[in-house]
Amino acid sequence: MNREYHCWYSPHLGRDMELLVFGHAGAKVLAFPTRDGRFYEYENLGIVHALSEKIDNGHIQLYCVDSIVSDTIYCPWLHPADRIQRHIQYEEYVLNEVMPLMANKNPHPCTIALGCSLGAYHAANIAFRHPHLFQKLCAFSGRYDLTMGVDHFQNLFDNYYDENIYHNTPSHFLPQLDCDWRLQHLRKMDIVFAIGKEDPFLENNRHLSHILWLKGIWHALHEWSGRAHRGSSWREMMPLYV
Repeated sequence: MNREYHCWYSPHLGRDMELLVFGHAGAKVLAFPTRDGRFYEYENLGIVHALSEKIDNGHIQLYCVDSIVSDTIYCPWLHPADRIQRHIQYEEYVLNEVMPLMANKNPHPCTIALGCSLGAYHAANIAFRHPHLFQKLCAFSGRYDLTMGVDHFQNLFDNYYDENIYHNTPSHFLPQLDCDWRLQHLRKMDIVFAIGKEDPFLENNRHLSHILWLKGIWHALHEWSGRAHRGSSWREMMPLYV
């Protein structure tokens, strides 16, 4: 299997950023790690191995990006307005640095946003905000409203709210979305969610699903038995849905 390590200084983030590439051809998969995960998490969790047949056969090529959530939404000493602003800078890094690398390396017309847990939020948020750039979304065990407190998961913005948080909360901005151009791209996107029936984020997934149906956006919501919020479950989901 082709494996590449890349590292460069990001002008959007003002720091070095690392990523791994797996595969040589096929649909480009932009893979976001979990909250505590790094760019090598998919390899360590065995997810790359679970997808090895598709990777080796040239069906998909994984681009595993790093996370900076300790500088953004999980940075408690930073004001919430600055947390979401740093998150926006991270999105700019992905859009203007990572995705051009993907396009230069691989001309395949399909780009997939993929993530597990908090990575599912990143994948869904960027795909819903920029639907013309993605043909598929695979989001597993995600929470799509970071202002929502549930179980032991708190509001990540400490009850602060502004326009930037609104525009980066899919279950908030999608109900008001009335741009025909964006809706057309969303309706053409292949969207797959998977969530455990005992996952605390289940109702948030169902709520987001309801919003998408009201907008005429076809998608699949798969509910797995148990909590299914762990590497072993994601290894099973990957070959089925990616």
